[in-house]
Formats: sequence, structure tokens, C-alpha cells
Amino acid sequence: MLGKCWATLYICFMASIKFRIRGKANKEVSIKVRLSLGRKSELEAKTGFTINPKNWSAKTGKPKQTDAINKKLAKDLKRLDSHIINKLNEDLGTEKVVFDNDWLQNEIESCFNRVQNNDTSLAVNHYQYIIDNARTRKIRGTQKIGLSVSRIKSYKNSKRILEEYQTVIKKKIHFVHIDKSFVDGFTKWLFDVKKYSISHCNKQLADIKTVALDAQRFEIQINSYVKHIDGFAENSEDRFIATLSFDELEQIKNVELKTEGLINARKWMLLGCEIGQRGGDLLNITKDNVRYNGGNLYLDIIQTKTGKAVTVPIIAPHIIDIIENNMPYKVSDQKLNKHIKVVCKLADINNLIEGKKWDAESGRKKLGMYPKYELITNHSFRRSFATNYYKKMPTPILMGITGHSKEGTFLIYINQKEDKDTNANLFRDFWEKMQPTNEPQMKVLKKA
Repeated sequence: MLGKCWATLYICFMASIKFRIRGKANKEVSIKVRLSLGRKSELEAKTGFTINPKNWSAKTGKPKQTDAINKKLAKDLKRLDSHIINKLNEDLGTEKVVFDNDWLQNEIESCFNRVQNNDTSLAVNHYQYIIDNARTRKIRGTQKIGLSVSRIKSYKNSKRILEEYQTVIKKKIHFVHIDKSFVDGFTKWLFDVKKYSISHCNKQLADIKTVALDAQRFEIQINSYVKHIDGFAENSEDRFIATLSFDELEQIKNVELKTEGLINARKWMLLGCEIGQRGGDLLNITKDNVRYNGGNLYLDIIQTKTGKAVTVPIIAPHIIDIIENNMPYKVSDQKLNKHIKVVCKLADINNLIEGKKWDAESGRKKLGMYPKYELITNHSFRRSFATNYYKKMPTPILMGITGHSKEGTFLIYINQKEDKDTNANLFRDFWEKMQPTNEPQMKVLKKA
């Protein structure tokens, strides 16, 4: 500890700043600042100011005091000198600060409150580019354009988190900086300081990888390590999924409700647990999504998140009745989540289960044992559908309705491991149904 303090004092004592220019007369040239930290450690960056060499004093290393413009320029350079020394003293006592040319350039911008909106090599600027062009951005794997509202919101949140991390490390993040050391430090900060869940940390790493690879398409130089960025596997015990079984849905269907808001919430619950769609897509269903074919009822839905077109058969009589005669009215996610908890409580869905619930004090979800109705949200509907029908229907059929592209992703979603015997048995059942009925036939026997 004492050695570190002496090293800090030595650097502070040895630090010196000089301004310099290079160039011929009658042509504006850049003014650069050189920060010497002693023992062959020197940093240099452009100040952003320019001057004609004839107005520069080689003796003082400052502009000549010949007119108001040069006097103002000399004053700005003096201000920059003080700012750099003050920040150097401040950051020497901070861990993880790397003193390099980028640090110096960042402090120059900070001194004069400059914003590098045109620096395409900065990661946060490409985040903003994607956000600004979201309406015309092509959706990967489709011919559609326009990012969903939730995807735009995700990019905005990831950009905000990255900007916060920049303030922590006191350095603006360029794509060329995104190496293994940066990813390790960023990941540790997400887990240890921000206390984010594994899934949220994975999302930040996935977004920064996506943004960097997108920048590369514009011939922006990125670090070669970007392609090796991977998330973390979430243990099954870390995935706490509150779903409603068929028996619990029957309780909800039969419970007596006295207010219009609760009755409306129940309709959304019953409908949501039978069609397997995300909350946003569920609440946007109208009569326009309804289609009849050969006397059968279908819902045609374009999923907002993926842009996939899915068709859901409506078979259960009580769901047909809701769609044809008692369609629920649209409410906000917040109001629906509030009402469905009350409905579940009234339906005696109150057994204690392990899960995560928002804790206002910590600002994070807290793991604990809670009455089940407290953990039910509108996202429980989609998972309930997938969980209830898993092994009762072929998995590809369920995936065609939920919109999952990979079976592995679908199984993780419902916290299940692949059961090969179940798939084989389902194949056997369908194969037997395909065979013609074997009726006994009479045979003529030849005489011996």
C-alpha cells in the first residue's frame, strides 16, 4: 500500500504538460498536448484547436498574444492544462484506470464538453445509429423492416449501461478496445457491481457483439475477439418459472369475480394460456386476427418480436366463446399484471413456490418462497401453454405456435431436458394411426 502511494506521489511530481505544433507557415495546423509521466511514459493527443504557425511562440509553447483570438486560445490551453493535472491526481487513486492516449483524448473532450457524435469507432455511437434507424432496419432472417418497440427499448437500455460503464473506467469504449480483457472486466462489473441476473448479463454481451458485428459491415474496425464473445449457460435451478396447470386454470375459470376489471383479466388469462403468445401480441388481438376455415376457428398473428407469422387453432369451447362473444378489452401490462394476481389469489392459487420477486429496497428481483399468485405475470400465460402441452403434442407443433426456431431454446424456455423416449413414443403413436385397419380375411386351404 505504501509503495503504491509513493508511486502515485512520484507520478504527480514528475508529470508535466507541453503544447506543440508541426507544420509550415500560412497553413492552419493542429495544436497537440503532450503529457509526460516520467521514465519514458508520454501521452499525446490533439487538442482540437488549430493555429497558423506564425502565431505560435516556440519559446513559450503558447500562442503569441497578438490579438483577441490568440489570447482566447491561450486561455483555453491554460484551462486544459489545469484540467488534465486535476484529473490525473484524481484518477491516480482509482483502480482500473488506464493512462493512455485514449484517456488523454477523453479528458480533452471532457474539459470542453465536446461530444463525438461523428466518431463511428465509438461503440455507443453505433448503438445510437441502430436506434435512430430502427424504422428502416431489416429484421434478420426475414424480408421485413423495422425493429420492434421492445427491441428498440433493449438497445436503448444496453447503450445506457455501456455509457455507465464508461464513466466507471473513465474511458470511452471504441470497437477496437473490445478485447478479452474488456469483456472480462465488463462482465465482472455486470455481475458483481450491478448485480444483474445471468440472463440480463447475457443480453448485454449479446447486444455488444451484435452491434460490433453490425459496425463491421460498415467497414468500421473492430477487435477480432468480438466473434468469440459468448454468454453463460443458466442452470436449470436458476430458472424459476411460474406457470398455471390445467387444474389451476379450471379453478380460475370457475372462481366468482365481482368486478369488470377482474373478469376482463380472467378472459386474457384463459385466452393467453391457450394460444401461447407473448403478452404484447396477446393484448393486441382483435377480431381482425380471427379467421374461419371449414367451420374451424383460427387466430392469425404476426409476432412483434420476431416478425414470424403464426396460426393458432382455437379448439376449447370456452375459448371459442370468449373470442366469438366476450372478447376482452385491452389494458396496460401493468394493470393486467396487477389484476391477474388478484384473480389467482381469489382462485386459491396460493401454494408457496420458489421464485424471484421485485424488491424495491435493492432494486433487483429477490429469490425467496412466495405464494404462487404473487409470481404470476402475463408472461406466465405463454409458458403455461408450452408447459401444459409439452409431451402431449409433438414439440415441433408447439414450436410452430410459440414461434421458437430451435428445440433446444424451446426446452430451456420451459425448463425441460430433451426426452428422446417421449419423442420416439410419439412417433410410434402417429405411425400406428397411419396404418390401415387389419381385418381378418378367410383363406382357402388346399387339400393335402
